Amino acid sequence: MTPSCATPAPERINHWITAFCFILAAVSGLGFLFPSFNWLMQIMGTPQLARILHPFVGVVMFASFIIMFFRYWHHNLINRDDIFWAKNIRKIVVNEEVGDTGRYNFGQKCVFWAAIIFLVLLLVSGVIIWRPYFAPAFSIPVIRFALMLHSFAAVALIVVIMVHIYAALWVKGTITAMVEGWVTSAWGEETSPALVP
Repeated sequence: MTPSCATPAPERINHWITAFCFILAAVSGLGFLFPSFNWLMQIMGTPQLARILHPFVGVVMFASFIIMFFRYWHHNLINRDDIFWAKNIRKIVVNEEVGDTGRYNFGQKCVFWAAIIFLVLLLVSGVIIWRPYFAPAFSIPVIRFALMLHSFAAVALIVVIMVHIYAALWVKGTITAMVEGWVTSAWGEETSPALVP
C-alpha cells in the first residue's frame, strides 16, 4: 500500500492548535460551570489564572478555527450527494457503500457548520461577559443572557467535538492522517476519493 499525502503540515498544525485551545477552554469552562468540577481549572494553573486565561484561549481558538473555516468552507457546502448519504445512514453504520460524497461526507459537514455556529455564539457571548474589559459596558440582564448562551453553546460544542473525536477513532486511519499527514492510497480511495491525487 502506497502512502498518500492527506493532510499537509500547515493544516494539521492549524487543527491541533484549535484542538489544544478547545481542550483548555472546555476543561476550564466546565470548572466554571459546575462547582463540583472546579478542580478542572487546575489545567491552567490556578482558578484565578484560569479565569484570566480562559477568554484569551477562547479568542485564539476562534481565530485558529476561522483559518480552518476559510480553508474548508467550500468543501463543506451541502449538496444532493449529502442528502443521499444522510438518507442512507443505516447503510453507512453497517459499513456498506453509498457512493462518493466528495472530500467530506454529510456528517463531517454537519460537524463543521455546527462548530462555526457555536464558536460564533461563544465569541459574541464571551466578549459580553469578559471582565474586566467588556462586561461593564453591558446591562446585568444582557450579561445574564450572555452567560446562559455561552453555557449552552459551550456544552453543545463539547458534544459536537465528542462526536468528531468518536468518528475519527471509528474510521481506522484517520488519526494517522491528522498526526502524521498521510494515509494509504487504499484508505483514501475507500473513505474519501477526493483526498487522493
